[in-house]
Amino acid sequence: MTLQWTTEQLNKFTSADDLHVSPFYADGKTYGTPTWIWSVIVDDDLYVRAYNGQNSRWYQSAMVQGAGKISLAGEEFETKFIDASGSNELDLKINAAYQEKYQDSPYLPPMLQAGPVSATVKILPR
Repeated sequence: MTLQWTTEQLNKFTSADDLHVSPFYADGKTYGTPTWIWSVIVDDDLYVRAYNGQNSRWYQSAMVQGAGKISLAGEEFETKFIDASGSNELDLKINAAYQEKYQDSPYLPPMLQAGPVSATVKILPR
């Protein structure tokens, strides 16, 4: 059974801007150094992108280990990380969510480029 975020959690996540991701290190037990990243909600799912694309260390660990934890909206959650890149329709929805949530940031344009888009991750509770 795949766990899903609750409506209450999704409502908190929508406005929160404090997501820190900590995929497991290679040992599969030790959490990596927390990395602050932007997050958005699309179709009741939580998504993040690596600013430096697939070269980002946290992204590489998340894809290899597939699990870790996040801190968001004042809470910590054990999580699964799933590659969410490659769907043009989903990419466009995530782009729109980034544009809405982070419209005033000078860092927004790079997050909509090919590198970060190719490093889109869906985060699920575990």
